[in-house]
Amino acid sequence: QVQLVESGGGLVQAGGSLRLACAASGNTFRINAMGWYRQAPGKQRELVTFVTIGGTTNYADSVKGRFTISRDNAKNTMYLQMNSLKPEDTAVYYCNTYPPKPNYWGQGTQVTVSS
Repeated sequence: QVQLVESGGGLVQAGGSLRLACAASGNTFRINAMGWYRQAPGKQRELVTFVTIGGTTNYADSVKGRFTISRDNAKNTMYLQMNSLKPEDTAVYYCNTYPPKPNYWGQGTQVTVSS
């Protein structure tokens, strides 16, 4: 079993930046790819980006050039640097494996971008 805890969310003005962190504990050695997901009010949860254990990354078109995913395997921590934030980035952000495992979802961290 793996436990995932997200942190770093908050309220920021459009154009601002935030850095999210995802701390993993438990049987993390079995994890290959990790991803960030988000769920905006009234919408389905969507994949934002993922990174493989080898460092290969992939981004949703809506965040390309603005968000950067990284992982520190030694610390079992993954990060999401979010720059040039837009109001449409407002959502609860979650981390999970990629593809996601249903029982790994945590509480998420709220990101609110004001216009």
